[in-house]
Amino acid sequence: MTLSVRSAGLALAASLTAVLTGCRVGPQYARPAAPLAPEFKEALPSNFKATDGWKVAQPSDAQLKGDWWTLFHDPELDALEAQIDPANQTLKEAEANFRASRAAIRFYRADKAPTVGTSPSIGAVRNSANQPYFNSALANNGEGAFTLPFDLNYEVDLWGRIRRTITQAKEQAQASAADLETTRLSLHAELAIDYFNLRSADAQRKLLDETVTAFQSALQLTEDRYNGGAAPLSDVTQARTLLQTAQVQATDVDIFRADYEHAIAILIGKPPAQLTLPRNPVTVAGPVIPTIPGVLPSQLLERRPDIAADERRMAAANEQIGIAEAAFYPTLSLSAVAGFTGTSAMNWFTWPSRFFAVGPTLSQTLYDHGRRRATSDIALANYDSTVAVYRQTTLTAFQQVEDNLNALHGLEVEATQQQAATTSARQSLDLFNTRYEGGVDTYLQVITWQTALLQNERNDIDITRRRLEASVLLVKALGGGWDTSQLPQHP
Repeated sequence: MTLSVRSAGLALAASLTAVLTGCRVGPQYARPAAPLAPEFKEALPSNFKATDGWKVAQPSDAQLKGDWWTLFHDPELDALEAQIDPANQTLKEAEANFRASRAAIRFYRADKAPTVGTSPSIGAVRNSANQPYFNSALANNGEGAFTLPFDLNYEVDLWGRIRRTITQAKEQAQASAADLETTRLSLHAELAIDYFNLRSADAQRKLLDETVTAFQSALQLTEDRYNGGAAPLSDVTQARTLLQTAQVQATDVDIFRADYEHAIAILIGKPPAQLTLPRNPVTVAGPVIPTIPGVLPSQLLERRPDIAADERRMAAANEQIGIAEAAFYPTLSLSAVAGFTGTSAMNWFTWPSRFFAVGPTLSQTLYDHGRRRATSDIALANYDSTVAVYRQTTLTAFQQVEDNLNALHGLEVEATQQQAATTSARQSLDLFNTRYEGGVDTYLQVITWQTALLQNERNDIDITRRRLEASVLLVKALGGGWDTSQLPQHP
């Protein structure tokens, strides 16, 4: 008999726990499949370290860490990059959005506990003696009423609506954290690209300054030959035109350099007037093209914060489907009110002045003309939309990696070809200078090869810039030094 009573008590307790805990309606989340390839298509450049998977790091390995820009071994770039996190306003905006999404978790988690409130009041009430079906003897003279009520309201999470709302808030917060990292990665990459563009502009300006000096000497030579009757006036005007064109190009380079310097100032949170970077030409002969650790295509899904953000939004949209489905089921609420009501301050808090009311309320919408069904359909459509965005972001990520692998490989070949072309142009110019000074050829040949050499030397610098830029963009396409293990875990 004792055993039966105990068993019945355990069964009742289990049933009560099940009722209070509730079940969870709606689909369980499973990450949808994303388009993947077994390997990258494009040929790998020499500075991209192919891999069959991540291995334990060796001291000599180039690692994609959080401060990935140190791979370029440029102290000035390192100093500028270090100023982005504490000063960039776009990053501060993203960080504030993340803090707001994290606070939203606490907001929705509050629904797991009862809400308690009070509304004390003092007033006078007199019942009308002329009310229908009212005993006039019960009328009063408008005595004062002192009331101190306490209200308690609690929704039992029968179908998982509250739990799913909390989970959704957590997933949205993780998406916001990934958005923050996407912003951080983009800003650091943008600064690196602007910096290398600025250094390339410095190299262009250095080349043009040297060219202007050489063209001034050539102009002096043609003037001397003209004054000596050994050359026509057209040689002088051609030499002067070439000189002036080089001066125009030098001025144009300064305009672009100023724009890059201004952009860098804004990225590190300074007005342009407060930042002046010394000229530091990039070296064509030996640019620092870093060795970038390779990844497998499947690892890209874990390393890109924008992909992670879209995946978390898919999970949040899945929770919204369950929240919409819960609206088709009854809602169980527990409510209670208790307090004291007295006719004066003297008897306000006496035991006879107490009152209370308590009880559950079960509510169910019987007819809403399709409102709940429409809400459910909206949730399903929104989920399908997030799946499409996730898959498109994944495809874009693979495109960006392939584009920059192709660019680095092609530019590596192009750099060798361009250096050979520059050497040939320089030899041709030396040859025709000698022939012109010896009176064998006209000055037109000299001008032609002066122009060709300048163009080839400028191409050398531009290819170097593009290689550095493609290296930055490849690091960005690989997610920098980030991976999904850095997503915040909210208890």
